[in-house]
Amino acid sequence: MKALRTYDDYRKAVRGNDAVIVKFYADWCPDCAIFNDFIPPIMEEYRYIKWFELNRDEVSQAADENDIGGIPDLLIFRKGAVTARLGAHNAGTSGRVREFLKENL
Repeated sequence: MKALRTYDDYRKAVRGNDAVIVKFYADWCPDCAIFNDFIPPIMEEYRYIKWFELNRDEVSQAADENDIGGIPDLLIFRKGAVTARLGAHNAGTSGRVREFLKENL
């Protein structure tokens, strides 16, 4: 998963025609660490999609723009707009993430 370190990096990543996935997280977040444990095989299944991660504390403008409250938060973007969101309360298992991706990609 490629890290987006600046707001400009974020805007460039999400503006294309193809779907991209951005995981919003924070270093202090225990649920984010759990998420990181089960996401690699899912990323492999969906390797044709570009995956990014963005630390909401470091790029707060992007987090605010997308109303990021709980984390981890998984957003799918197309042409700069969010087309689907898997909020933190639903992102706790690999099954839920797979279901979300199946329904929204």
